[in-house]
Amino acid sequence: MIDADPLDRFPSPEEAEAAGGEATLHGNLVAQLRAILMEGELPAGSRIPEAELCRRFRVSRTPLREALKVMAAEGFVILRPNRGAIVAPVDPDEIAPLFEFKGALERLIGLTAAERASAEEIAALDAIHVELKAALAQGEHDDYTRLNYAFHRGLAQATRNPVLIQSYEALQQKIWRYRFIVNEHEQRLQESFAEHERVIVALRARTPLDLAERLETHNRLTGLAMVELMRRAADAETSKTRGKSRATTRSATTS
Repeated sequence: MIDADPLDRFPSPEEAEAAGGEATLHGNLVAQLRAILMEGELPAGSRIPEAELCRRFRVSRTPLREALKVMAAEGFVILRPNRGAIVAPVDPDEIAPLFEFKGALERLIGLTAAERASAEEIAALDAIHVELKAALAQGEHDDYTRLNYAFHRGLAQATRNPVLIQSYEALQQKIWRYRFIVNEHEQRLQESFAEHERVIVALRARTPLDLAERLETHNRLTGLAMVELMRRAADAETSKTRGKSRATTRSATTS
């Protein structure tokens, strides 16, 4: 069966410790930090507020810093000796390579999930697809993005290939940051849902080559849209900065 939404909120550290001790506490803390960073709650380039996070998660500095080391290894955080950690800056140039690599995994997912997915897994993906339609109709873009994550994660799990699942999950987590930093355009969401319709049809029909092609195409179009959205966001930020600079210069020359 497909796992629950990986971005659901986790139990408190005390509950985790009672349930499984120190190892569970560490895993729970890492998961909560990852969710915060993936959803953009802390802006890229900002300093990690360690004291605030210790109060929030009710832990000491030591377990928090151990969890931050894991986040640094995953590329979400940069550790600076004697200066504290910061949220890793977003690099738009890494989007295209990420999607290029993910396209190969999507193709493999299509080839294997079409044959290996159970009837229960297909039914669960069908249910998520219905929820995607409702979220789109209601303009709930964040909900759509979370459901989209769960949909593709479920397809990956249906391959029964643990190496593929682990690699795919790591890529999805990297890409997830960009989905919250850039608010996806309504037209792209409509196109994305139409592509999902074709994916779910191929999955129900259990046609490996068809499903592989549709997933690969969906991934390519999503990557192109993401690159364009990030470019627009970068251009807008540059224009804003230049505007402020000109305004400051005018103010200085007239004072």
